[in-house]
Amino acid sequence: MKVEKFTTKIGGKELTFEIGKLAEQATGAVTVRYGDTVVLATAVVSGTVREGIDYFPFMIDYEEKMYASGKIKGSRFIKREGRPSDKAVLTGRLVDRPLRPLFNKYLRNDVQVIITVLSADLENDPVTLATNAASATLVLTGIPFKGPIGAVRVGMVDDKFVLNPTYEQVEEGKLDLTVAGTKEKVLMAEAAVKELPEEKMLEAIEFGHQALKPLVEIQEKIKKHAQEFPKDKLVYAKPEESLENAVQKTVNGGLDEIVESLDRDFRHEKLDQIKESISEQYQNQIESGEISKPVLMEIIDDFLGEKVREKILKEEVRPDGRKLDEIRPINCEVGVLPRTHGSGLFTRGQTQVLSITTLGSVGDEQIIDDMDVDKKKRFFHHYNFPPYSVGEVAPLRGPSRRDIGHGDLVERAFELLIPPKDNFPYTVRVVSEVLSSNGSSSMASICGTSLSLMDAGVKISPVSGIAMGLVTDGKSNKILSDIQGIEDVAGDMDFKVAGTQKGITALQFDLKIEGIDFKLISEILKRSKASRAFILGKMLEALKEPRRDFSPYAPRVFSLKVKQDQIRNVIGKGGETINKIIDETGVEIDIDDEGLVTISSPDSEACEKALDWVKNLTREVEVGEVFKGKVTGIKDFGAFVEILPGQEGLLHISEIADRRIDKVEDVLKLGGEVKVMVIDVDNQGRIKLSKRVVDSKNKKDHRVEGKGKR
Repeated sequence: MKVEKFTTKIGGKELTFEIGKLAEQATGAVTVRYGDTVVLATAVVSGTVREGIDYFPFMIDYEEKMYASGKIKGSRFIKREGRPSDKAVLTGRLVDRPLRPLFNKYLRNDVQVIITVLSADLENDPVTLATNAASATLVLTGIPFKGPIGAVRVGMVDDKFVLNPTYEQVEEGKLDLTVAGTKEKVLMAEAAVKELPEEKMLEAIEFGHQALKPLVEIQEKIKKHAQEFPKDKLVYAKPEESLENAVQKTVNGGLDEIVESLDRDFRHEKLDQIKESISEQYQNQIESGEISKPVLMEIIDDFLGEKVREKILKEEVRPDGRKLDEIRPINCEVGVLPRTHGSGLFTRGQTQVLSITTLGSVGDEQIIDDMDVDKKKRFFHHYNFPPYSVGEVAPLRGPSRRDIGHGDLVERAFELLIPPKDNFPYTVRVVSEVLSSNGSSSMASICGTSLSLMDAGVKISPVSGIAMGLVTDGKSNKILSDIQGIEDVAGDMDFKVAGTQKGITALQFDLKIEGIDFKLISEILKRSKASRAFILGKMLEALKEPRRDFSPYAPRVFSLKVKQDQIRNVIGKGGETINKIIDETGVEIDIDDEGLVTISSPDSEACEKALDWVKNLTREVEVGEVFKGKVTGIKDFGAFVEILPGQEGLLHISEIADRRIDKVEDVLKLGGEVKVMVIDVDNQGRIKLSKRVVDSKNKKDHRVEGKGKR
C-alpha cells in the first residue's frame, strides 16, 4: 500500500492519520499523531475459526511502552514491560465499548486490535488517539464494520469546555469526559465530574460529539483505500431458520414461564432444564457436527431475550413485575464490621455489596509508575466480584478486566470529592466486596462506598448511583431504572450515573445498538436524577452525614505546613532529628517537597507531642520572647544557646551581665541552662540573645514587688 497521510484539526492542533508505512503484514495498520504523541494501531483478522465459541471473538490490547516517554521502568530488577497497568486495561475496555456494537454479533472470525503507544509527549493523552486509530485500522481491514467512529476528550476550565485538554487542564478542571460515536449518534461516554448538573453534562456530550465529526470524515477517506476482506473466509454462526423455528416451538411455553416468574432462582433452574432438554433432543446432530451446541444455546438465549423485550415494549412489564421507573427494595447499614475504620452494606434487590474503608497516613499513597506522568494517589477503590456472588464455582485468579473497570468507575465518582490533603492528610482505600449480584453491582458499590466513607468520618457529600437500561425497536423507546441481570443481557444499553444532590460525579454508558441521540440522552439523564434522589434518600435514613470522629482503630493524622527551607530543621543532620522524634513518640512522619509535614499514630497524645516538637523546630522566634535555653557552645566572644529544638542563638559576652566579664566560663557552663531574651533577628534568620536584659528586668520587677509589699 502506498504511504499516505490524512490531516485534520482538533482543538486547534493537527491530528494526522498515516497508512501504508508500518506493519504491512497486518490486515490493517494506522499511525495517528497528535502533537508529539504517536500511536500505532494494527488489526489482524483470522481466516480460521475457533470451535465451540458462542460470541464474537474481538480483542483490544493497549500497550504502553516506557520508551515512548523516554523512561526506563522504575523497578531495580525488572526493566521489561510486564502485565498491563490498570490504565492500559481501562483504555482497552474504553476502546472496545464503542466498536463492538458495530459488528455482526454472529461473526466468529478472531479480530485482534493491538494499539501501541510509540511516543508520548506528556501533554496530549494517547487514549482518544487509540480509539480513533483502532477505528481507522478496522476500516482498512475491509471486514464488515459499521464504522468509522471518532473519539475526543472534553475538559472544563473556568466553566468553559476544552477539547482534548492537556493533563494539567484535566487536573485543574471540573470535568474529564471521553465521548465516542458516529457522525449521527453517540455510542459511548465516560466521565469523572465535579458535581455538574445534568443539563451541563448533556452540553458537554454534545460538545464532544460535534467535535469528533471531522475525525469520522477523515476516516471515510481512509476507507477508500481498504481492500475487501475475502468473503469466503468470513464465518458466521447465524443458525438456519428451520432450526430456529423448530427450537422455538419446543421451548416457547417454558420461556413464557420464565419471563412471567418473579423468582430469579426459578428462572435460572427452568432455563437450565430447557437447555438440557434441547441438548438431549439434538444430541446426535451435535455429536456428528451437524449442529453446534453453542449455537443451539444461543438460539434459546435469543428467544428469551426477545420475549423479555416484547413484554417491556408492548406491556411495559419487566421480568420481576416492576414498573419501568421502579427501583428494587433497598436496605442500607453502616458500621457492620467491628474493627474496620468504616463499613457500609448496601442491598438492592438481589444485589448486595459490602464496602470497607481503611484510613492511612500520607506515606501510604500509591505511587503510579506508568508510561506517562508519574503521580501519587491518596484515594483508591478496589472492586471484587467473587464467583459465589452469582452462585458459580470458578478459580480465583486475581482481578479481572471487569473488576478493574468497575473499581475505576467507583473511584471516579469520589476522587474529586475527597477533601484536599491540607485539610485531610489521609490516604483512603475502599474495597467493595460483591456478596450477591443480579445487576448493577458497580452502582451498588458506589452506594456502599458512600456509606462506608461517611461511617469512617470522611467529610464527603453522599453519593448514590443508578444503572439505566433501554429497550427499543426503533420506533418506541422504553427507559428502565435500576436494571437487573436479565434486562442487561436482553436490553440495548447500560447507562450508569453517580452523583450527589448537587450534581453528577461520574458517568459511563455503552450500547448494543448503533448509537442514541441527544433527546434520548436528555430523557435518560432526567430520569436517572430522580432515581438517584430516591436511592440517596434511603441511604440517608441509615446515616445522615459523615461521623464527627474516626474509629478508635483508625490512625490519627495531624499536619503542619512549614517553609521549604525549614524542612532541614525537622530532618536534622543525617535524619538525626526526625528519627529522634519517631523513637521517642512512636509516630510516623512524612514530609513532602512542599513542606507539608504529616504525623500519624493511633495514639492522639503521641501525635500532639510530635506535632509540638515539629512546631518548635520550625517556628520563627520574635524579638522580645524569653526562653530558658541550653548552652551548646562556648567561645571567646560569647556562647551559643539552643532556645528551641534545632534553633540556636548567639549570646554575646557583652549581653551576659551588666558588669564586664573576662571569660564566658566564669558565668556559664557548657550544657547548663540560662534564661535569655531575643533582642534581634537579622534578615538571614540569625538570632541574637541577651541574659543581661532578662536579669535587669527581673531585678526591676523584684524591686517593684518588694515595694508593694511594704
